[in-house]
Amino acid sequence: MQQVATDPRGDALSLAEQAYRAIRDRLVMLEIRPGDPINEDQLMQSLGLGRTPVREALKRLQYERLITTFPRRGTFATEVNITDLAYISEVRQELEPLAAAQAARRATAADREALSALLAELKSVADTGRDEAAELMRLDLQVHRAIYAATHNPYLEDTLVRHDNLATRIWCLFMDHLDDMSGHVEEHSPLIEAIVAGEPDRAARLAREHVEGFERAIREAI
Repeated sequence: MQQVATDPRGDALSLAEQAYRAIRDRLVMLEIRPGDPINEDQLMQSLGLGRTPVREALKRLQYERLITTFPRRGTFATEVNITDLAYISEVRQELEPLAAAQAARRATAADREALSALLAELKSVADTGRDEAAELMRLDLQVHRAIYAATHNPYLEDTLVRHDNLATRIWCLFMDHLDDMSGHVEEHSPLIEAIVAGEPDRAARLAREHVEGFERAIREAI
């Protein structure tokens, strides 16, 4: 019997949602490189899913600016444009602190447990000195998405997931030029501690500092 995929809240995912999340993360992590063609048949085969859920997923990803379709040419992963960094950061500098503060106020016991588990993983990374880029990037995505989920505001969560995805693509593009990638990921530790402790003001301040530090690090790497 096939195991049904679930999200962090334990809810079963539809086939379209499974396809969306899998393809999205391949695009975000640049496993599908900017400018690469999107081949439906290859995606269906690699995901073990039918054409309908894959097509539904691709429609969502086009709306989220991760893929683009050209008449008579086909569908491609969008290019990463560094000039978008300022626009993305402008949004995140306002909404990331709001999300962190709301998470500190609204996080349930299950949210705090999930965040505490991520905190333990972050400390493990720091203690062992692990610096494998893909692992760090996936951990960074997990932390951000857990914080957004803990706001219990689906509109805020959706907006920030989309903008964090775009920011992560930029980060992946320049990761070889970043001096302290593990340090950037480990910055999440005090932020998670503030959320778990229910300290919205401190959480908001740390979130803003994190976003500002991200933009500064990318600009220094260019």
